[in-house]
Amino acid sequence: MMLRLNRTIPLVLGVVILLAGFAVPTHSQVAQAARGDRWTRGTRGQAAAKPVEPARVIAADGLAALLKRNGAGPLLVNYWATWCDPCREEFPDLVKIDTDFRARGLSTIAISLDDLVELKTEVPKFLRQMKVQMPVYLLNVADPEPSIKMVDPTWGGALPATFLYDGNGEIVYKKFGRFDTAELRAAIEKLVGTKEQKAVRPKAVGTKQ
Repeated sequence: MMLRLNRTIPLVLGVVILLAGFAVPTHSQVAQAARGDRWTRGTRGQAAAKPVEPARVIAADGLAALLKRNGAGPLLVNYWATWCDPCREEFPDLVKIDTDFRARGLSTIAISLDDLVELKTEVPKFLRQMKVQMPVYLLNVADPEPSIKMVDPTWGGALPATFLYDGNGEIVYKKFGRFDTAELRAAIEKLVGTKEQKAVRPKAVGTKQ
């Protein structure tokens, strides 16, 4: 009986010590956890994306004002919508073009033809996903036909549609449907300067917040 008790005592003590090891973290464990917590917070802070500028609503006169150059430099305009698959597919290339050529004098704007109700839902969600930094506008018109013909009489309104204007407001490149990235870049290269210069953003008339 005594022999059996003597064997049980070390076993019980071993279990107690083992449980204590799980219940009470060591100093090194506490320090490691603190370092890990700081690293996680720091990573979240670094990964936080720059706030995307919200899309602004414009009417037909606002669109006309955006397209006027008057020597302000080349302008790239892309018409798109969140429900348009080719638009979504080419948008990363549009964002990259804006990033690469902005310092060389190219202004880039995106005109959404989504419904007005999407201004607070799908449109900002998509812009955040794309990390868009260019100005984005939502065209709000009862009848889009006059605006379409004002942009280009040969455009039937199909999306996406991309237009490149020179400093005088003349269209030097246009594409109905998904643009060819290399082709568009080559057209831009002919317009932009070789030295860095600040792109002039077009001002919209009749802009609504």
